[in-house]
Amino acid sequence: MRFQTPLVPARLIRRYKRFLADARLEDGREITAHCANPGSMMGLADEGMKIWLEPNDDPKKKLKFGWRLVDHENGHFTGVDTSVPNRALKTALEAREIDGLEAYDVVRPEVKYGENSRIDFLLQGANIPDTYVEVKSVTLSRQAGLAEFPDSVTKRGAKHLAELANMKAMGHRAVMLYLVQRTDCSEMALAGDIDPTYAQAFADAREAGVEVICLGTKISPEGIWVNNPLTFRPAH
Repeated sequence: MRFQTPLVPARLIRRYKRFLADARLEDGREITAHCANPGSMMGLADEGMKIWLEPNDDPKKKLKFGWRLVDHENGHFTGVDTSVPNRALKTALEAREIDGLEAYDVVRPEVKYGENSRIDFLLQGANIPDTYVEVKSVTLSRQAGLAEFPDSVTKRGAKHLAELANMKAMGHRAVMLYLVQRTDCSEMALAGDIDPTYAQAFADAREAGVEVICLGTKISPEGIWVNNPLTFRPAH
């Protein structure tokens, strides 16, 4: 998935009110950017970090920049926009590029299911069970090479796991897909110390037959693409 507009580099001043970030552009101007990430962004929102912003000239948008990447200045990047995984995955699913999910010729995003929820993707194909795919963006890393989810308590995430288990019990296929938006990690684990309730909900869902797929990403200021599978460790 290529960014619609070429990104511009900046230095982070502060992130606040979850969805706002002040930054300083290379020409010295200070601007406020939209931060499309409701999580804690632990380790990704320190003052002075190099970041990449996507400018826009949309008159309907109050903020003229969107925060897209953290540049770790060592050749690695983290994608901070939580809307990116679904867009990148939709392209990969439709192209049948994801191992284990390549048999489906119908990809339906945002389908209502469960209790007032929407599944990220409902996959359908001839003579195979419908597959419900829930997607989570993973950006936390507290140990070199290891990505973790979640970065804050997520009651909504636990609810989604329970609803996936219900779909499995109804005879469908259910998949929890973690997309790691970091290029410096080769493994992923659950951060049970941050949200033990989510970790338990995950264990219950797995016992109920919910499958897990963990994928990496290729990231640059040009775009974000789904990459190879990563090793998944349920707990650490």
